[in-house]
Amino acid sequence: MSKNVVIVGGGTGGTMVANHLARTMRDEINRGEVNVTQVTDTADHVYQPAFLFVAINHARVKDYTRPQKSLLVPEINLLADPAVKIDPSTNTVTIASGKTLPYDILVIATGSYPDFTTVPGLAEAADNFYTADGSEKLRGKLINFTGGTIITTIDVPHKCPVAPLELIFILDDLYREMSIRDKVNLVYTYPIGRLHSLEPVANWAAPEFEERGINSEIFFNVESVDPQKKVITTLEGSQVPFDILISIPAHRGAQVIQESGLGDEDGFIPTHRHTLKAEGYENIYVVGDATNLPVSKAGSTAHYEADVVAENVLAELRGLTPTHFYDGKVFCFVEAGLNKATYVSFSYTEPPAPTSSTEMIHWFKLAFNELYWLSARGLL
Repeated sequence: MSKNVVIVGGGTGGTMVANHLARTMRDEINRGEVNVTQVTDTADHVYQPAFLFVAINHARVKDYTRPQKSLLVPEINLLADPAVKIDPSTNTVTIASGKTLPYDILVIATGSYPDFTTVPGLAEAADNFYTADGSEKLRGKLINFTGGTIITTIDVPHKCPVAPLELIFILDDLYREMSIRDKVNLVYTYPIGRLHSLEPVANWAAPEFEERGINSEIFFNVESVDPQKKVITTLEGSQVPFDILISIPAHRGAQVIQESGLGDEDGFIPTHRHTLKAEGYENIYVVGDATNLPVSKAGSTAHYEADVVAENVLAELRGLTPTHFYDGKVFCFVEAGLNKATYVSFSYTEPPAPTSSTEMIHWFKLAFNELYWLSARGLL
């Protein structure tokens, strides 16, 4: 009898796992011994880090969109039909069309999404660059801006944790090039007592803010927003006016995880930090944003985790004991303006140490934006 591997999610992690498995087990698949099925919400795959550049008119969403089928090796069964129920008691996944998929091994890579509904007025008042539509809408406001206050508010957890810093540095350079920086008040806020949850990143950012004249406020937690008056009220008791509000709200796990009872109160799946198995389930692995692990929700995280999960699923399909373990590795490029960047690399045991920003690192990031498609295919 053939063994069924079902991968729920078509982002970075899910796509890499699917390609690694199918490419390595091509002969077994062709003999009917193994089936690899990927379930996605949409037939398209979008490179989300490009949204940062879309917001300043340096990229277009359509240029960073590919048909999901084009990224997969032919042996993978692709179902562009959202998963609506995962039932570990019967080892099945139900999709929106009503079809039930049995699995021997399940890989959950359902990602996360920004939830704008938790703060009154936020959805109506805020712009964002974390969604395709949001980045395109924000683009018009940012490039036509002539002066006033742009405030960035942040809640945790959220994916791509350095992206808000990247945007504020890019806007500083952009408005200097447009010769209106003296008319633009850039305000960056953070909900805890420093500029970033990673202390070395916060320590790197602070002098950059001071040198560039970027204003900041820590212990800034949004209680409500008045869309008509354009005023933020914080839990700390302040009222702050704005002309453009860019919000990164707390992210939540996918709806199917919440409705299947697999996640915590925020919809993230309790996951073993090294094996990447869902806690309490021997045949369910979790990758990327879907985990509750204390690491950055970023594409590189999904990449490193996907390598571990794919190798361990291969071992189990072959009747072997899994021997690959995730060490918390994360690598993130950090744009420090329009023409320079740095990077951070860290793990469970090694803290990040941002380097000096250079033009070369900036070009490395732009190059990876184009090379991503090879990475998703498992060729890089």
